[in-house]
Amino acid sequence: MAEIAFRNVTKRYGRTVAVDDASFTVEDNEFFCFFGPPLSGKSTILRLILGLETPDEGEILIGGRPVTHVSPAERNVAMVFQNLALFPHMSAADNIRFPLVERRMPQVQIARRLADVAAKLHIAHILHKPPAQLSGGERQRVAIARALVRDPAAYLMDDPISALDARLREETRVELKRIQRELGKTLVYVTHDQEEAMSVADRMAILHHGVIRQLGTPVEIYDRPASTYVARLLGSPMINILPTQARAGAILIADGAIAAPGLEGDAATAEVGLRPEDIRVAPWTEAAGPPSRVYEVEPLGGYTVVTVDAGGARVRALLRGQPDIRPEALVSLTCEAGRVHRFGRDGAAMPR
Repeated sequence: MAEIAFRNVTKRYGRTVAVDDASFTVEDNEFFCFFGPPLSGKSTILRLILGLETPDEGEILIGGRPVTHVSPAERNVAMVFQNLALFPHMSAADNIRFPLVERRMPQVQIARRLADVAAKLHIAHILHKPPAQLSGGERQRVAIARALVRDPAAYLMDDPISALDARLREETRVELKRIQRELGKTLVYVTHDQEEAMSVADRMAILHHGVIRQLGTPVEIYDRPASTYVARLLGSPMINILPTQARAGAILIADGAIAAPGLEGDAATAEVGLRPEDIRVAPWTEAAGPPSRVYEVEPLGGYTVVTVDAGGARVRALLRGQPDIRPEALVSLTCEAGRVHRFGRDGAAMPR
């Protein structure tokens, strides 16, 4: 069992609080992702789990056993570092074999595991090369293979595929998800790529200056963001955060330029969030209320991003296909009331 739990863990570096009173539990056999911008505390959490850092406060448990003061070697977790940490004097094959050789595993088993992981990550053709002769993406896959070839309680991965090109990154993350499911192991994954986080994670934690701002499944967090900060992190194009006015029990969005029939509220709602895919764009008519003007149109093949000036705010809508909309055209914008995210003056989400 490889359940990983933090209980009120804090880690400081001088006056900088890298992890601030973090409490969470990564379930056994779960693909758990930490997501946030640089310097939000993601890598520090991995180093605390691995044992390279000791918390200033709180307790860390792996498999129900307190490990706060247990050495990294005794924690039985495998790590893929952001800087990869490959041995430059060894071939790719020897780098991958290294943890098994150190454990004095029989050569037949080592060869079998090496061949298996090399096939899964498509690196069999580069095993004879040293790291200096590999591309950045190839080095990353060798580092991943070195972790996967072991049989640890859990795998930790610090942004392991950032150096790959887009096509290979997509392929590798699908493969990692499949491998994790087949192995039945806990995998804790760190990334700053929102698409990557949402596509691989069973659950994820959103970090901001060392604080966990929200924890849940990717769908839960996307559909019910806890704050404007979380809402802005997930989604491409980014969510539209717009000012509101309360009038006669209704909420006016962007000075009335965006209609949301049936949306009720009061003065406590300071802003609303509209996902671009939830906004409907139609030719303007006088009966539709104040017009909005198309600022830019970005055709992207299967969908089109339309940027609109609405009530003094710049709003982006995501439309299917390639609609016949041109810059400077007058349009009306609508959104279903049930798809509107409401936020208070402190940026926290309000009941919908």
